[in-house]
Parts: sequence; structure tokens; C-alpha cells
Amino acid sequence: MKKCWFFLVLISLSNCSKNEGVIFPEIGSNLTKIELIKTFGGTKNDSFQSVVNTSDGGYAILGFTQSNDFDISNKTDESFDFWLLKFSADDVLLWSKTFGGSEDDRGADLIATNDGGFALFGFSKSTNGNLTENAGNQDFWIIKTSSTGDISWQKTFGFSGADVGTSLIQTTDNGFLVTGVLDVTASGGQGNKTAQKHAGGDVWAIKLDASGNKEWQNYFGGTNTDTPFGIQETDDNSFVIIASSDSNDFNITNNKGQYDFWILKIARDGTLIWQKNFGGSEIEEPRGICKTNDGNFLIVGDTRSSDQDISKNNGAADIWLIKISPEGELLWEKTVGGTSFDAARAIFKSKNDGYFIAGNSRSSNNGFENKGQNDAWILKIDELGNLVWQKFIGGSENDFLFDITELSNNSIIAVGESYSKNQDITENKGFSDALLIKIK
Repeated sequence: MKKCWFFLVLISLSNCSKNEGVIFPEIGSNLTKIELIKTFGGTKNDSFQSVVNTSDGGYAILGFTQSNDFDISNKTDESFDFWLLKFSADDVLLWSKTFGGSEDDRGADLIATNDGGFALFGFSKSTNGNLTENAGNQDFWIIKTSSTGDISWQKTFGFSGADVGTSLIQTTDNGFLVTGVLDVTASGGQGNKTAQKHAGGDVWAIKLDASGNKEWQNYFGGTNTDTPFGIQETDDNSFVIIASSDSNDFNITNNKGQYDFWILKIARDGTLIWQKNFGGSEIEEPRGICKTNDGNFLIVGDTRSSDQDISKNNGAADIWLIKISPEGELLWEKTVGGTSFDAARAIFKSKNDGYFIAGNSRSSNNGFENKGQNDAWILKIDELGNLVWQKFIGGSENDFLFDITELSNNSIIAVGESYSKNQDITENKGFSDALLIKIK
């Protein structure tokens, strides 16, 4: 099938460069090939959420599973559990483990730790199985494991409401920073607005030592809904957190309209250094962040706007990519997409220059190859945000990607979930299956 490729022209406007969405003929179609498309799961709902490369050249994946049949043989009930899998460099499944209790426990983010093990993060509603306590609904849940997936320690943090863990990093002192959503209304007076309960959530950041003990915590946000999606440690040992926000008070001073990219930098002790809003009059949501070679940051997500910080919208929702300085200055921005709903969910810096982006697309025009509903979408961009190549993988149902990484042999691994059982995706065992794609 013929492919067309988008290249976006960079136009400098004072300190901020903006794109005009120019379409160029097909190039780069021989740069990559799809080596593996595989689904994992059982007859219930199964999803891969996060992937990391490992020091042995392989990779590990975290997600969640509701199933207890087919590929999931080590759980007995049909509640959701964390699901951790380890693969070799040649895609052999070495082991698979589930963690949880009898309630709803879902893994969201995974890192490979400095000692060769893993740290898993998400939320839990259980008080049994691998868990010993729950504060009343959903709590942050972090698990530290060995290289073989055996639990070293586990901790929960929460109040009586729905507190949802979303992202974590290991810090330079071998501790951890975890972030998620604090349910302010049910927090017993915790949060940034202690005198004003509200239906939304605050960004809740917790610093842990190497054993999972809390060193400090802080809350950031306004009176509406503020949701963190990623963290990067800076060269001065501070932290940049990306979040979506529709608030315009307390910590948030410049909402552009509805939900914005809300970016905040906090010090190593958790105090707020600066915060910035980026967006237009519609909805923007950031999902991935990475450092660039020149000491800045790339942030990727999606936008529905075509004004203010967004120079162009190709229709419905586009991938929106912004580059900011360590001080939060917008250096440039780009949109990529067709006339329907297109979104990015993760970004990873390539070893050979450029960046890989994983997401999903519903578009079927201007070179987009929609196969039905949402397709899994993998892109590579260069240092200026120009498109190098893209791949669409899917069937007639919804297929999503949530994370992406590159292995030491230059293979690209992307993970997500699929509801299809035709075209590119030949098997579905029931409801959603976890999806694994390998490109070389």
C-alpha cells in the first residue's frame, strides 16, 4: 500500500517556531520493517501500559490483566492485577508474573532500577494478596522487584478516595519520585486547597528513599482537574512534571482555555519553582516527556485547538509536540495529524538522533492508512520535529499504543492494547488483548 509522509516546515516567530503542515511526497519507506505483531491475554480485559529496555538487551513490560486463562496462568480470580513480563532480545517470553489482591489493581508505569530490578507503579483497591493495606478506595501502589520479578518491598499511599498513581522515576540518590492524582474531596483536608473541597484532583508528588519510605510530599493544582502524566529529573536535581489542567487559580495562573499542557518544575525538596501553561482554547493533554541533547525538553500529547500556542490543526485532534527550555520557555511547537482524532501517548529518545513517538490515529487521508477505528501509530521525528517515518498497525477495531522504547540492537518495541482480530492483528482472545509491536 502506498504511503505518503508528512514533513513540517519550521518557521521562526521571534523566540518560538511554528509549523505550517506542508505535505511532501513519499520518502523513507525502506527505513524500517515490522518484525513482530503479537497479542497476549485471556478472555477478559488485558493491556500493556509501559515498556523498558533491560541491560541484557531484552525488555520488560508492565500492564494489567483481568483474565485467568490462556496466557495468564498464575491467577485464579477475574479482578484486575498488575502484570509484569520479561522478554529476551529475540522476543522470547522468559517469565510472566501478576501482583494484586481480590479488587481492582492496575499497573501504569515501569522503570528498570539501578540494581538490575524493576519498580512498578499504579493504583490498588485491594487489602489482600500482595497488599497489606488500603486507605479506603484507590491508593498509589509501588512495588520494587528483583531482576526475576520477586517482590523486594511494596508500599501504598492514599486517603479515603480515588488516588491514582500515574508515573515514577528513579532519582539520582537511588530513591524514587512518584506522581498521581489526589482525590481532594476525599483526602481529609490534604491537597493544595485545604479549605476548599472540590470534585477535581491535585497533582500529588511523593519522594521516596531507596526502600520506599516517604521523605516528603507536596500537592499542586487548582480547583478543577489536574492530572500528571510524566516526570523528568533535571541536571540540577530538580524535577519537571507534565500534567493536564483546566484550573486557573491557586498554583495555575494562565489557563489558555479548557485543558492545557500544564508544566511545573519543583525543587529537590518538593517546593514549586515555576509553572507554565501551553495550549489553545480547546483541549490539550500532554502524555510524554524526554530530555533533548541540547539540555531542553520535548513534550508530546494531543491538541484540539488551532489558536494561541497552536499554529495549525489538521482536523479534530492532532499530535502536539512542544520543545521547552529548562526555564519553561516555549522554543517551538509542531502538530502532526489528519482530519480525524490522532494522539500521542509516549516519546523516547533514539540512540541514533531523533525521537520515537507512540500513539493512535483515526485519520484516513493525506497518507494516513486507517484500517478501522483507531490504529496503532509509530513515528520517528528528527531533532527539529520533522517527520522521518511513520507506521500504522491495526485491524477493524480499536488498537492503541501507550509506550515505546529502543533496544541495544536498535529494535523498537511499542506496547498497548487491541480489540481487533483481522488485518495486521490476527488474534484476539476476548475483549482487549495486550499488544506488542517490534520494528527494526
